[in-house]
Amino acid sequence: MAKVDTSSSRPYHIIIFGASGFTGQFVVEEVARIVSEGPNGTLKWAVAGRSRQKLDKVLEQAAGALGKPELRTAVEVIVADVGEPDSLAAMCKQAVIVLNCVGPYRFWGEPVVKACVENSAHCIDICGEPQFLESMQLNYNSQAADKGVYIVGACGFDSIPADMGVLYTREQFKGTLTAVESFLTASTGPEGGSINDGTWKSAIYGFADSGKLRSLRKKFGHKPLPVVGSKIKRRSALFYSNEVQQYAVPFMGADPSVVKRSQRFLLEEHQETPVQYGAYAGVGGVANIVKMLFAGMMFWFLVKFDFGRNLLIKFPEFFSFGFFSKDGPTRKQMEGSSFQFAFYGEGYTEGQDPSQGRPNAKIRTLVQGPEAGYVATPIAMVQAAITILNEPTALPKKGGVYTPGAAFARTTLVERLNKHGIQFSVI
Repeated sequence: MAKVDTSSSRPYHIIIFGASGFTGQFVVEEVARIVSEGPNGTLKWAVAGRSRQKLDKVLEQAAGALGKPELRTAVEVIVADVGEPDSLAAMCKQAVIVLNCVGPYRFWGEPVVKACVENSAHCIDICGEPQFLESMQLNYNSQAADKGVYIVGACGFDSIPADMGVLYTREQFKGTLTAVESFLTASTGPEGGSINDGTWKSAIYGFADSGKLRSLRKKFGHKPLPVVGSKIKRRSALFYSNEVQQYAVPFMGADPSVVKRSQRFLLEEHQETPVQYGAYAGVGGVANIVKMLFAGMMFWFLVKFDFGRNLLIKFPEFFSFGFFSKDGPTRKQMEGSSFQFAFYGEGYTEGQDPSQGRPNAKIRTLVQGPEAGYVATPIAMVQAAITILNEPTALPKKGGVYTPGAAFARTTLVERLNKHGIQFSVI
């Protein structure tokens, strides 16, 4: 049995590891905003990382941004380094939950998972790297179950909106939902927008290692998920989407992998009908397509070679046409940006046999929210942690390595996200 101990045996409900990183600084601010949502109306938390000086600076910055001068002195600073296992163990022993913001996870993630499992701390990350997420499930699921520890990956923009969006769509559907397609669109304000190059680096290494991901998946020995109803049709590599009124491409992130793992869990543990899933992203008009094709060809060529990967890492703005940058977005850019997932589902009405005939009902839902990488991601990550702290009986009975959908299917996470600006609705 898993246990979420919020008593005084551990000094902190939450420790943010990697708090001085680009994303970590915004997770700090989000935690500081919601301290009243902790167990019994209070949240005990600390920040951790390699440099005490940088952590102090992040707390100073958060104090100024939020108008909370007490953050400068009231929040404990813990020095811990992924290269020093003893320091990670000491950190994990003090936390109920570790929020791990240190990426790329393929290089720095496993020591944190290992330390959390060995020292009985739950762990949440914001990883969008399928290879890391699935290798942690393969290598640590049984140990986490034995220890009663929850390791929940992909709890940021990758992949809470998609994973919980599919579950929300199924809950709202009156009958048996059998297939969902999602279409992601993002908008920016007059200041434009960009993404910090940490995500760019993860993509570079992920594409370079795609062969290893295929061999990793064979080790699970999974049988294909059963197809209920009509088999979902895969779209082409580039097509005009009537759903979002622009050109679209298959979504290249972790969402399809994460959603499939959630559907497998819900089938095996709760005998729920698996939902087929297709993920796509809108890319705009013809001018954007030309840019994307040119950037894509350069990326696919360079990512195969060491010198090419070094060039991609050194000059993210050039090779991504400004989409990724070493500085990341400004606060003004973040304020003007937003995202929207449109989910188009089909299935069979109540009383209709899914094995007979074509689907006879449709549903459309939306998940929409603020800037994806550094506003929505901290909200999703922190609310996932708050859900674990406040709703332990709604979580899976056993510890393990879980997707958001597997961990939070029976919780009120969607309602919590609705209250914090990530809105789920039926159209």
